[in-house]
Amino acid sequence: MVHRFYYLKLIYCVGYILSCVPSPIKEYAMISFHEKLLRDIDYQIQQIEKNIYTPVNELTVEGFITPEPVPFARRRQGKPHTFIPGECWGQLWDCAWVNVRGVVPAQARGDAAVMLFDCGGEALVVDADGAPLSGLTNVDSTFDPSLGRAGKVVFPLAHVSEVDLWLELACNDLFGALHSGKLALAHIATCHHELRALYYDAGVLRDLLRCLDNASARFKRVLFCLSSALNGLTTYNDDAVATCRQALAVELAKKGGDPTVSVVGIGHAHMDLAWLWPIRETKRKGARTFATALDLLGRYPDYHFGASQPQLFQWMKEDYPQLYARIQRQVQQGRLEIQGDMWVEPDTNVPSGESLVRQFLYGRQFFQQEFGQVTRMLWLPDVFGYNANLPQIMKKSGIDYFMTQKLSWNEHNPFPHHTFIWHGIDGSSVLSHMLPEETYNSPASPGSIQRIETSYHEAGVCDQALMLFGIGDGGGGPGEEHLERLKRMKNLSGIAPVKQGYAIDFFRNIAKDCTHYPHYHGELYLEKHQGTLTTQARNKRFNRKLENALRELEFLASRQWFYGQKEYPADTLQEIWREVLLYQFHDILPGSSIRRVYDESVARYEILLAQVEQRIQASLAELHRQAGVRAGAFVIHNLSGFAREEWLQLADKSVRVAVPAFGYRIMNEVIADTVPEITAQPQRLENDLLRVEFNEQGHIDALVDKQVGRSLLQSGTVGNQLAVYEDIGGNCWDINITYRQRTPEYFQLVSATARQEGAAAVVEQCYRYGNSRLTQKISLLPDSKRLTFETHVDWHERDKMLRTSFAVNILSERVSCDIQFGKFSRSARINNVYDAAQFEICAHKWIDYSRTDYGVALLNESKYGHYAKDGVLDLNLLRSQTYPGTNADEGEHDFAYALFPHCGDEVVGEVNREAYLFNNPLRINIADGVQPQTAVELSAGFISCNSPHICLETVKKAEIQRALVLRVWEFDGGEATADIQIPAGVTRALLTNLMEEGEEEIAIANGHVTLTFAPFEIKTLLLMLP
Repeated sequence: MVHRFYYLKLIYCVGYILSCVPSPIKEYAMISFHEKLLRDIDYQIQQIEKNIYTPVNELTVEGFITPEPVPFARRRQGKPHTFIPGECWGQLWDCAWVNVRGVVPAQARGDAAVMLFDCGGEALVVDADGAPLSGLTNVDSTFDPSLGRAGKVVFPLAHVSEVDLWLELACNDLFGALHSGKLALAHIATCHHELRALYYDAGVLRDLLRCLDNASARFKRVLFCLSSALNGLTTYNDDAVATCRQALAVELAKKGGDPTVSVVGIGHAHMDLAWLWPIRETKRKGARTFATALDLLGRYPDYHFGASQPQLFQWMKEDYPQLYARIQRQVQQGRLEIQGDMWVEPDTNVPSGESLVRQFLYGRQFFQQEFGQVTRMLWLPDVFGYNANLPQIMKKSGIDYFMTQKLSWNEHNPFPHHTFIWHGIDGSSVLSHMLPEETYNSPASPGSIQRIETSYHEAGVCDQALMLFGIGDGGGGPGEEHLERLKRMKNLSGIAPVKQGYAIDFFRNIAKDCTHYPHYHGELYLEKHQGTLTTQARNKRFNRKLENALRELEFLASRQWFYGQKEYPADTLQEIWREVLLYQFHDILPGSSIRRVYDESVARYEILLAQVEQRIQASLAELHRQAGVRAGAFVIHNLSGFAREEWLQLADKSVRVAVPAFGYRIMNEVIADTVPEITAQPQRLENDLLRVEFNEQGHIDALVDKQVGRSLLQSGTVGNQLAVYEDIGGNCWDINITYRQRTPEYFQLVSATARQEGAAAVVEQCYRYGNSRLTQKISLLPDSKRLTFETHVDWHERDKMLRTSFAVNILSERVSCDIQFGKFSRSARINNVYDAAQFEICAHKWIDYSRTDYGVALLNESKYGHYAKDGVLDLNLLRSQTYPGTNADEGEHDFAYALFPHCGDEVVGEVNREAYLFNNPLRINIADGVQPQTAVELSAGFISCNSPHICLETVKKAEIQRALVLRVWEFDGGEATADIQIPAGVTRALLTNLMEEGEEEIAIANGHVTLTFAPFEIKTLLLMLP
């Protein structure tokens, strides 16, 4: 050892001499010197790691294989199998229960005995009653190696003489991959605890060297200490290891000075509820992750673990009650933090505003009922952009803080802030923190802390940053290695100090003085994953249809309950809503999961929609009976908050029918109305307001507003070209930013026919492209400027994208887009890299180019992805990517969109109203039964609003109180006053937040309440009953 010490001093002397020589030779020599020492250190640490565990006996592994999970009580019902190390035991998604047995040799018994087990996938160790004890993960599991190792293969066997354990196996790794499906490890071993501790001592100091300037004294000292200590370790006996640890302890004990920034770390396992695995596997991932977290909480007193998504907790409650009871105890004891408040971590682009409210409402209810807690954080680390009205929805849901990291994924323009005040379209604001490490899978290493400190944009005005450490996406969470490193890094000289704590405490601390934090207004647009606005179109359409249908059902059920006709189906509605909210998870609704997820969710969507529709029809039939509607009479229901007058086809007669908001009209006798002159020809549609001409390819080559004599298409362009773009270099997430630089191909017209269909003039066009077929029914009604395109497509393409576009003759610098409870204006030009990066934008029911005198809107009933630059209104209809969901969007689709020219801007032209009615058609029913006619022909609306700027969005029963809930919002972006007519029998009117909390009395006068709205303001009104 003395010889090595003097040899090392000689090396340092040579290094010092070379440092005095200012030449390239010196630089090369010093780099080589450092590299040599570091390579030696790395090799020695690797050797230490290899000797921590010593196998002392083999384990026998016998069990039963099933294609799907079975509970512990039925574990022996699968196919019997003896598991042999190195042999394949299953295919992807296979499951097994195995009994692991063996004898612990006498000399190995004690606290050093462990089981080493790697089944080539994931595993859950359970106790004799089947309750989870700990999760295990295969060593070669897919994971970013720069963030650490995903493998967890050690299970303690302290003070046992025999092993007799049951494990539940999954033939898939963390990321849904099959790694040969082979049993890799099944041993009883001993753990050299001091050698394991040395491994972490040396590992932390080695990683610290990566953070230090190699010219600094601290670097040289740590390097000398590591090299000297490890070179002296010639054997791994207790004395040698203790001596080596004592040498390293000197450097580990050196503390930092007064820090500029400190780091708060919390254990985390971001859990994708579906992604590269099906939902059924997520439930088991949850059990494995929570079991591991609870085990570590019992062994590391400083450890804090956090978890979000009430849906995940609900699954644990249903499937793993013993585990769930332990989770509840840890929450009560202050060791496990519940985070988020939303039912799942949803996409926030595609779901409706009411859906986002329900995410908060049902999530908060669960946490309050199960844990007696309310969290004030929105926890969305992995969501693909955040809509511009989310701050208002958050604030009115009792949320003060917002956490993410996803904006670090921007492909073109780095997001400028980590700690900032985020403002929404109504002026609401929330304190926001984007993780400076830019990952929720931190390895909790010295490099992690250095990256946080050096990249933290607001380090000059905020002295704390948040770190989430552990293995995420596929679950797993932190392992021993994370916590062992953190023990050694609390205040280690060379990096910022780090402590473990709660995220909510972190937010409360940084909220104490927000004076100098930057402010950011509008949407948090992610410059990546824009394809998720379109991919898996069936799910998006079902989601929209269910959002609309649930709104209708809640109104009808509320009306019946209000009049004492029927109990409100609160439990059923909550159950359906929760499942709809589940499928809004940010890897399901956006279209970025494997095919099995979509096969299963579409099947469930069909069932859910049928259930809701059945209840709607039953409610309507009961309403007809209660109202005394004659059998055989037509009843036209308007279940929207807008009064409307429309052409309908009843009993083969064209009738113009007016129906009040939330009301109905009864027609005992259908008398045809005179239909104004309208033209339907294969090359032309025309009414008194609009003329549409088609060319030989079926495209619109003339579109004229006859009312003002204005041609609506840009010169030299045609409308509704069904363009097929190459969608290459992408996947289910991403669209290549250069796709428009390639010339698209087009669907080719096969035939065009014309007819008058009731009051509507219709041109039906049939197209073909490759292996795909498409039919469009293009229609125009009298007295309307709305040109509707009802589309059926049988789509069989790969790496292609189907779009339609209209280059409209409107010179506008901005494009207005419908978003949740409001609208948002975006640049319609490409003036800079920020504009260029936003080549695909989200809009819900409409997108509009307008000037003060005129505008054109593009409406849709199930689409979200748009391109809107230089007057082009372009709608993304379908994408056919193959990863991760194979054959995405292949097959048959039905959808509709419409072009809506209008005088004035989108406010004067009532674009929001038109789009709302387009998405919520009148319901036409024929009353059954034999009752005589006693009803009046026209019902007054149950509830109505007199303001053209206010939308009555939701009518439902209150969650707790004996009251109706009205959700109303201002949609034009201006101040407004509205008189809302309410039903007789209401005793009090109260304003609350979105969670139906807080009470502000509102006067009732002559059956009306008057409300004043700020721009885009959402109000929730409780109408109390006796």
